[in-house]
Amino acid sequence: MEETVEDPPTSAVLLDHCHFAQVIFNSVEKFYVPGGDLTCYYTLTQHFIPQRKDWIGIFRVGWKTVREYYTFMWVTLPVDLNKGSEKQQEVQFKAYYLPKDDEYYQFCYVDMDGVVRGASIPFQFRPESDDDILVVTTQGEVEEIDQRNKELYQENQELKESYVSLQKRNSDIQTELQKMQGLQEELETLKNINRTLEQKVKEQKDCWERELLQLREQNQKICSENEKMGIRVDQLQAQLSTKEKEMEKLIQGDQDKTEQLEHLKKENDQLFLNLTDQRKHQKKLEQTVNEMKQKETSSAKRLQELTDQNFDLSRRLSEKELIYTTLQRDNETVQGENDLLKRENSRLLSYMGLDYDNLHYQVSASAEGGAQQKQVLVYGNPYCGIQESSSPSLASIRKCPSCTMDFEEEHTLAQHVQAHYLDCPICAKSFPRSQKQIFEDHVLCHSL
Repeated sequence: MEETVEDPPTSAVLLDHCHFAQVIFNSVEKFYVPGGDLTCYYTLTQHFIPQRKDWIGIFRVGWKTVREYYTFMWVTLPVDLNKGSEKQQEVQFKAYYLPKDDEYYQFCYVDMDGVVRGASIPFQFRPESDDDILVVTTQGEVEEIDQRNKELYQENQELKESYVSLQKRNSDIQTELQKMQGLQEELETLKNINRTLEQKVKEQKDCWERELLQLREQNQKICSENEKMGIRVDQLQAQLSTKEKEMEKLIQGDQDKTEQLEHLKKENDQLFLNLTDQRKHQKKLEQTVNEMKQKETSSAKRLQELTDQNFDLSRRLSEKELIYTTLQRDNETVQGENDLLKRENSRLLSYMGLDYDNLHYQVSASAEGGAQQKQVLVYGNPYCGIQESSSPSLASIRKCPSCTMDFEEEHTLAQHVQAHYLDCPICAKSFPRSQKQIFEDHVLCHSL
């Protein structure tokens, strides 16, 4: 038996049922037990010649075209196609390819042109049961079966008429044989033909009777099923009415949504106009912002210039403060030295027997009495030689508060004192050079 390696030839057209009797399926059970292989037995009548691409398929009852097969197997051609006697053939379906549900199925013999040549009675795949078989079919199939019964009946009548005609012809031939002894051989031949025709008519009649019985059983089952289908139709009509009401509600809802959509479109147009006005206003604002940015840039430049000037003034102020502090320290030092000299002078005058207060009074009176006259002490001025020998005066000498270096010029002293300090480039704060690490930490804090 050939394997199912390709799709069988099919046709989308459901042909006339008169061809169904050319292949007869034998020993078809009402049901088959699932899980086992299925052997299909069939007989080819003399009116049909099998071909290489013929196949037998299993169809669910209610099929319309041969494309609706569930599974199929290629048929095996008989050894001798020329023999006139009918011989039972078989094909085996493997359990793996058989249906697993309990629907009704039937065998159909399909030739290489996609024409159905024979169909079996329905059967099921289920465990053994005494329940009757129910065939699910439609009203159209019932009408097709009735039409087929009429056609089979008409063919039966034609065969009967043919049989009567053949009998009459046989009688005529026998009469002629009695008259003509010389045609005895022809008579024997006609008798053989007559017997063959009678056998064929009998076999065809038996076949039609079996099919008629099967069709009657199917007709009864179809009538029972039609009653169930009528109940189902009523249920479907009720459901259809409910669906129509739901559809009306959906249509009304769609109309409401359409009206809302129109309203939203109008609002969208109004919003678009408002958006256009806002964009124009935004452009004006952007122009104003640009002008303000330009003014801000100019102000920032001016602020930077003022900051730089402020920084320069702060630095100069720090320098002046530092110089003032230095001068103040120098003044305090000179004042201390002056007080020391006064005490020393008073001590020396006391040692010489002179009163410092009276001497001071005399010096003042002499200065008032005579201009540019030198005061002559009784015992002379012990510091006169020292003062005259010193080239710079005490007031003209300046000392650095850090290294005690003497400077005659104030500008030179300020530059020297500034060299002992480190100025912050950001806030102009001054730090002694001995505190360099503190100065670096201070500058780093400005960058954080």
